[in-house]
Amino acid sequence: MTLPSIANPDLVPLSNNQPRWNLPDYRRRGFHNLHTTMRYAMSLRAPRVLPLRKQVDWTIGDRPDVARFLAMPHFSAFVVVRGERILYETYAPDFGPDRPHPIMSITKTTLNLMLGRCVADGLIDLGRRVKDYIPEIGTGYADATLRDVADMNVANDFFEDYTNPNATWIAMERDMGWRLPPEGEKEGTIRSFLCQVASDDLVNHTGYALYKSTNTDVLGWVIERASGRALRDWLIEIVEAAGIEGCFHITCDREGVPLVNGGACLSARDLARYGLLFARKGEGVDGRRVGDAAFIEETRRSPGLPFEDTRDLMHYHYSLQMEIDGTWLGHSGYAGQFMLANPDTGIVVVYFGVIEITGDPDPDPNFLVPLVKMMANLAAEVSAGC
Repeated sequence: MTLPSIANPDLVPLSNNQPRWNLPDYRRRGFHNLHTTMRYAMSLRAPRVLPLRKQVDWTIGDRPDVARFLAMPHFSAFVVVRGERILYETYAPDFGPDRPHPIMSITKTTLNLMLGRCVADGLIDLGRRVKDYIPEIGTGYADATLRDVADMNVANDFFEDYTNPNATWIAMERDMGWRLPPEGEKEGTIRSFLCQVASDDLVNHTGYALYKSTNTDVLGWVIERASGRALRDWLIEIVEAAGIEGCFHITCDREGVPLVNGGACLSARDLARYGLLFARKGEGVDGRRVGDAAFIEETRRSPGLPFEDTRDLMHYHYSLQMEIDGTWLGHSGYAGQFMLANPDTGIVVVYFGVIEITGDPDPDPNFLVPLVKMMANLAAEVSAGC
C-alpha cells in the first residue's frame, strides 16, 4: 500500500507566490523559527564564549528616537554593546535573549571578513575577473571584476524584486531550499543557479548600487576556489573568533553550500558579539583574528556606491559587502533587521524586527533611514563612561 503525502505546508507557494512562512500572517512565526523551517541547514558553535556583563544605561531606552522603534509592532530585539558590556537590551514578549532570529542579508558581512583575509594573504586580487577563479561561471559574472561584484556594481538579469511573484529571486529561493519547486520541476543548487545568470552588458550605467544577493554567493565560491578551503571552514573560524554563546545556524542548499547571501540565524546578543569583530577591526577572543584591519578600514572609508532611494541623503553607501557612511559599518536584513558597528567608539547596535506586510516587506527609506540614523547616533553619542 502506498501512503500518500502532501506538500510541506510551510514551504509550498501560496498567495502572491510566497511560501506560507513568508506570508504576512505567518511571517513573525516563520522568522522566529526559520532555523528549523528551511529544508537544509547547518549549525556551528564556538568552543569558547565572549562573556557579556550588564552595565545598563537606562537613558538609552528613554531616548525618543530609540523608544519609537521599540514600540513598533514588528519589534523583536534591541541590543547595545561595547567590549564585554551590555549597555542596553530589550525584547518583545514573544522573543528573548536566547532565541535565534534570521539576520537575512546581514549574513553578507561575513564575506567582508573572508575577502579581507584573502586579499591580505595574496590569494585574491579584487581587480581580476570572476572567470579567472570560476571558469564555468555564466555571462552574468564571467567578466565582472571581484571589486565590482563586492560593491554591487554589476548589471545582469538577476533581479531582487520582492513585489514581483515571477522575479528571478523566486527561482533562487527554490534552489536554496526556502520554497518547494513547482510540481514536476526539479530543485537545483545555488551554484548551478549562479551559472545561469546572464548579461549582455555588465556595466552599471545607473551610478547607484545594483543590489543582488547572487553577488555574495559568487564571491563565496571564488573564496573557496582561491583558498582551497570550504565556506564552512571560513564560517567556523568567524564563529570561533566572535565567541558566540549559542548556535550560528545557516541554511544551505541540498549540496551543503551555505547561503552566505542571507541564510544565518542567531540571537541578538550573538549578533552583537559578531558585530564586535568589526568594531575591533578583526580582533576576536583569545587573540584570534579574522578578516583584515586595513581592509575593514578601507571598507568604511571607501566612497562605495550610493543607493538609489533616499538612503543616499545620509551618505549611506555600499562598499565591499557592507553598508557604510564613512564612520560606521553595518548591514540591513530583509523585513526589518540592522547591525551597526562603530570602530571609533567600539559600540555595536543590533535591531531585530519582522515587518508583516503584503508585497515587499523590506523597510522602505522612510523606516530604514530613521532607524539607521538612530543606531548611528547612539553608537556615536553614548557616554564613554558607561
